[in-house]
Amino acid sequence: MEYIYYGMFTIIPCAAGCGRTAITGSQICAVHAANPETEASRIVDQIQKQKTVKDLNAPGLHFKHADFSERRFYGCNFKGSSFMGCIFTGALMRMVFFDFASFLDCDFTQSDLQFLSFAGSRIHNCTFEGSELVHINYSGTHITQCTFNNSNLYNSRFINATIEYSDFINCNTKRVNFIKARREGVSFKASNTAEAVFELDTY
Repeated sequence: MEYIYYGMFTIIPCAAGCGRTAITGSQICAVHAANPETEASRIVDQIQKQKTVKDLNAPGLHFKHADFSERRFYGCNFKGSSFMGCIFTGALMRMVFFDFASFLDCDFTQSDLQFLSFAGSRIHNCTFEGSELVHINYSGTHITQCTFNNSNLYNSRFINATIEYSDFINCNTKRVNFIKARREGVSFKASNTAEAVFELDTY
């Protein structure tokens, strides 16, 4: 079997030949796993046994009420996965991919997230309060009833995102890109929005 390394997680093709990538520690993807819940539990156990998680490939899995707090993630892939009631408080992440994932009732309080991608994801009733959210791609996300209060969002992107009934109170929004973002019921109270980008002609 051919192994291709892209500087982060190792890409191993699913043994079923579907074109997807195999989950770390398995030969198959989440779609072809005999028991995807067992695979998700295995990945959670693996994460909880170590403080630092590197090069983990776990796309398309469903995580419920998992505790990922205080963990350090580097170069991991959770594309297309779902997270319900999961805890990420105090987590540190670098170059982690959550594209087209979904998050419901998750807690990222006081996390340190840099160079992440949530592109195309759905994020509902989650909190990112008191966090470092630097150089993050939220483009195309659907964010509802979330709180980002007291966070540093420097140079992050919400291009073409939909943001509803969410708070960005007392945030650093310098160089944050909201071009073509649809906003309803959003509060930027005490944030430096004059340094954010809302229109193409100011970019």
